[in-house]
Amino acid sequence: MRYVVWIVGTLVGLTYLGFDLTSLAFLGGAIGLGIGFGLQNIFSNFISGIIILVEKTLKIGDFVDLQSGVRGTVTEISMRYTRVTTNDSVDVLVPNSEFINHRVTNWTFGERNRRIRVPFGVAYGSDKVAVREAGIAAAETVQGIITDDRHPVDVRLVKFGDSTLEFELLVWVGPQILGKPGGTHAKLMWALEEELTRRGIEIPNPQRDIHIRSGSVPVRIEPSSGEIVETRADSGRSRRHGAQEPKPTPMGAA
Repeated sequence: MRYVVWIVGTLVGLTYLGFDLTSLAFLGGAIGLGIGFGLQNIFSNFISGIIILVEKTLKIGDFVDLQSGVRGTVTEISMRYTRVTTNDSVDVLVPNSEFINHRVTNWTFGERNRRIRVPFGVAYGSDKVAVREAGIAAAETVQGIITDDRHPVDVRLVKFGDSTLEFELLVWVGPQILGKPGGTHAKLMWALEEELTRRGIEIPNPQRDIHIRSGSVPVRIEPSSGEIVETRADSGRSRRHGAQEPKPTPMGAA
């Protein structure tokens, strides 16, 4: 409305002073040519700002995730830019055209609740029922997690990994922690580790099995030097692995 008032007021003022607006047609064409070349981005952001304000797809207080990697809360919507404040209190001025021309994830567009997924793994042979109970108990210790009949906490077995049974903890977060996905994920991981450890459920390290298709490789460790000696069964020769003492330098050598 401010820009409209300025434009209309300027036109009315020029007419009142006796200017013939038809004589400004050439000037208007020159301005249009300048917009088409030098002011194209500014004009695009201006129109995008009008579209955002009219459609109301973006509001003050929305938590957004942009395709460019910017994530934060919308704190100001202007005609040329939108100010997004990250969780580190950094204000990012985003051109309005980015909200129109690129993908925008609005976490709070229609709902103030959101479900997040926390992957974790346990050792093969673990009791799956105990793992599920540990995940639910861990979620209940984090403030801001919704645990009602409409938004239940769930633990799912999603994959048989190389050395782990891979699970996902699915929880619904409320408005008070909706804008803190990184901190919420860290709290859930912390609570998960404590619950799994308390129940004696192992979180394994990556494991690799070596299969020897034929032959044998006898190995012995020298107790004095700690070297690993590999004996070739076919030739009786030995190979030593590990640190060796430096050979003495002969007297007079350069």
